[in-house]
Amino acid sequence: MITRKQHRLLGSILLLPFIAWSLTGIFFLVRPAYEQAYSVLSPKTYAVDEINISTQPEWQEMRSLKTVLGLHLLVKQGGRWQQLDPDSYEVRNTPIEADLARFVEDAMSQDILRYGELLSGESDPFRTSTGVTIAVNWDSLSLYQQGVDTRWIDRIYSIHYLQWTGIALLDAVLGVAGLFLLLLMTVTGSAMLLRSTE
Repeated sequence: MITRKQHRLLGSILLLPFIAWSLTGIFFLVRPAYEQAYSVLSPKTYAVDEINISTQPEWQEMRSLKTVLGLHLLVKQGGRWQQLDPDSYEVRNTPIEADLARFVEDAMSQDILRYGELLSGESDPFRTSTGVTIAVNWDSLSLYQQGVDTRWIDRIYSIHYLQWTGIALLDAVLGVAGLFLLLLMTVTGSAMLLRSTE
């Protein structure tokens, strides 16, 4: 049976992960700045004139929209999105950097407070004056944003799940060891409590 001295040693070893679990658990209950950090940045769209698109049998899904770069035809084939030229149905290549930056700036204009201005000389991923990075997936015409707050929250998530080293195997071992120590401490503490009431 574990002695009181050994139980105190176990408690001391568990103190750091226990504090980490508790504080990060409170954070995830309150979730400050969570909505902004993980907000979806969508392309800014404009009204589309009536267009005539012949749906192809190999298309699983199809979407058409208009942005600052003109009309876009997005089709899903074989489980993945692809952007086609609306006239020829040929694959539409990623535009030059200046046009892509214009597309990103137009999307950013929907939330100036978060994104500020696009920094010059930056390419995909783009960086903004507020420290947000924006990546573009041209095939699906989607944008992915990540700010300082996003990286901070991701780090808190890693701390909560004992992903402290960045090495997946070692972090898994630490997590299991932490849970085992917590269980062992609970069982021995309960046994000591029961003994003291006898």
